[in-house]
Amino acid sequence: MTDKILHVFAASSLMILAACNEKQPISLDTVKAERGELTETVTATGTIESVTQVDVGTQVTGIIDKLYVDYNSVVTKGQLIAEIEKTLLQSDLTSAEANVESARLTYEYNLTNYQRDKALHDKQLISDYEFQTSQKDLEVSKTAYDKAKADRVRAAKNLNYAEIYSPIDGIVISREVEVGQTVVSNMNVANLYTIADLDNMQVIGNVDEADIGQVKVGQAVTFSVDAYSDELFEGHVTQVRLNPTTESNVVTYEVVVAAPNPEHKLIPGLTANLTIYVMREKDVLLLPTKAFTFQPESNDDKNLPQPQGSATDIKLEKNQKCVWVVNDGLLIPTVVTTGASNGMKTEVTGGISDGTVVAVDYTAAMPAGIKPNDEQSPFAPQPPGRNKKK
Repeated sequence: MTDKILHVFAASSLMILAACNEKQPISLDTVKAERGELTETVTATGTIESVTQVDVGTQVTGIIDKLYVDYNSVVTKGQLIAEIEKTLLQSDLTSAEANVESARLTYEYNLTNYQRDKALHDKQLISDYEFQTSQKDLEVSKTAYDKAKADRVRAAKNLNYAEIYSPIDGIVISREVEVGQTVVSNMNVANLYTIADLDNMQVIGNVDEADIGQVKVGQAVTFSVDAYSDELFEGHVTQVRLNPTTESNVVTYEVVVAAPNPEHKLIPGLTANLTIYVMREKDVLLLPTKAFTFQPESNDDKNLPQPQGSATDIKLEKNQKCVWVVNDGLLIPTVVTTGASNGMKTEVTGGISDGTVVAVDYTAAMPAGIKPNDEQSPFAPQPPGRNKKK
């Protein structure tokens, strides 16, 4: 049995060697110079945020009396959204107004006394001490009157602060209080709501330090979010922040991307997968980059275009390269001027026109009778992952 397998293997090997020794046909791969879009991109991940987001708080201490909006409520600038119980605040205002009236009367009384005493003092009918006492009483009552008026203004403002209005157009994305809850105003203003403008969102992307040098303000961006996996959103770079962030020895920089959101699909906190177009040239003449490395070979195959001339005699200047143009059965070395490149394709700015046929490579045909998926000898090494027959 083993001898039979060896004979079959030897016969197959001879057939393959014979086929390989036969001269196989060679074809020339060509492409046409065509106009298109040349792009180069940088990828990053980021987080969706609203451009305008405010925490709405209270500037007075009191008990929440009414809440007019809740989560996801659409609000407009100046809309009443909450009220604090006004009884104590109204009482403070009434007391302040009474204090103003009392202070006014005292001030006017002391003013009358001062004017009288001044006239008497001018005629030397009262002592300096009596006049100075009258003058001091006037000044003290004037100060008390001014303070009472300021207290009244403050009490009136506090009463107005009991009505809380939305400072922007937007949507309520957070509510922190309940009706009946006491809120205390101090240096940290008590927060009631968070309101965000969802019409204009932004993405804070984290770009690797190796790519940040290519990212510029104004570059186009597309991005996707898991919430709408089949949809692609568009934006543009508005800011490149130069403060680095280092985490696990990886340095990244924040890039801000403006993202219009008319349908309110984007919401704060979503993760975005960004594609930043660091180069985007539209309607330019393009060739595969490998066309610039092609070198023709002389042969006696009449079916192949034959090279005419040599590229070694051509002197190339800056941004110039040589390609082989196929024309009337000949390969003609042609100097072209190149522009931007993304590694796969290169812009051609001069030397050839749209539709010019250019050689890129030779391709040899497979030997006759040999197929890529032909059954191999059982003694030949098996490719990784192939299941062995039992």
